[in-house]
Amino acid sequence: MTAIPRPHRDDVLIAVAGFLGGLLLWSLGLDTHDGQSSGPRTLALLPLAVMSGAELLRRTMPNTALTIGCLTILADEFTPGNIATIAMFTDLVYAAVLYGTPAAARRVPAVSMVATAAVTVTLLVIFQDAEAVLFGLFFGVLTVAPAWTGVSVRTHRDAAEAAHLRAEQTALLAEVDRTQAVTAERARMARELHDLVAGHLSAIAIHSTAALSIDDPKTSRDALGVIRENSVEGLAEMRRLIGLLRERGDDAEPAAAPTLAGVDALLDQARTNGASSGLEFTLTDTRDTDLRLPAPVELAAYRIIQESLTNALKHASPGEVRVALGRDKRLLTVRITSPYGDRPGPRAPGSGAGLVGMRERVALLDGEFRSGPVSTGDGGKNWQVRAELPLDEGDEGNGKA
Repeated sequence: MTAIPRPHRDDVLIAVAGFLGGLLLWSLGLDTHDGQSSGPRTLALLPLAVMSGAELLRRTMPNTALTIGCLTILADEFTPGNIATIAMFTDLVYAAVLYGTPAAARRVPAVSMVATAAVTVTLLVIFQDAEAVLFGLFFGVLTVAPAWTGVSVRTHRDAAEAAHLRAEQTALLAEVDRTQAVTAERARMARELHDLVAGHLSAIAIHSTAALSIDDPKTSRDALGVIRENSVEGLAEMRRLIGLLRERGDDAEPAAAPTLAGVDALLDQARTNGASSGLEFTLTDTRDTDLRLPAPVELAAYRIIQESLTNALKHASPGEVRVALGRDKRLLTVRITSPYGDRPGPRAPGSGAGLVGMRERVALLDGEFRSGPVSTGDGGKNWQVRAELPLDEGDEGNGKA
């Protein structure tokens, strides 16, 4: 058995006010059918009480309330009548449209217009009197007017709710965009910090381990020299990055991004840091260096080479580390190959963040990235990092640096 929902507080107030108002009109002898009913005047109180009860359901069960109201208003025609009963019926019509289902909101106004027309025509046919038109107008005021008022209010309410929902969705999307922007910025900062400092710290770790494990004054002195050089350069890089973060703003000048013209300096530094590990570094650049590269592509290529050299210093076996750069109309190819196998001497620990950062940089440019061991053809293996970076169509080599 379905329980009747608890009436809304405003509906209780409307029901009580309607009943007390009708009781006052009845006590004053203000009947709507004065002299037209042969029954006692107290009969008018019964429809008044039932209509007041229906008002309790106007918001929670609007269709049921309207059905009760229609039957009650018909019964009221056979009593002396009360204007409060009629007023509460119009409110039930209004509430059925405003609080009812969408189907009811469409049906009630249409039915009210059809009923008004049918009542008017029927009375004209029966009584052959123009006053039937006035009664039809009165019936329309009781049904059509409140129904269309409900339609208007409901339309405005739905529009307000839709606008509120759109505002909430806009705010949610803005928050999602902000969160994604913050996450992307944090990832970019993490990549830059890793690429700037990891090489210096790796060299420090390797040479400090060598100084501690090899009891030789010259080796220790050389290691300390490399450690000092990398410490100073790493500290300078950190200060520069912190300065950029603090001074960044709408009016701040853009910082100069590293370019492939600085690859030679990277290799010189790698030769210094890797000499004690038996590593040699070579560069093969088949590009036309006069042709311009898009800045994001050039920065990504530089950072990939920088991180690959750092990984070679940490993990590569003694031998030659080869850096190769090539370009066609649509692709810049970066390939770094280093000896792969057991490595004598100290190693620096790795976290895998470097490979993740390189992969992310290439993915941001819709390029392809591969890393892993490859066969050398003589039974040995090398570790190879290969990145293919697409070039923008507008920068396919038409411009000069």
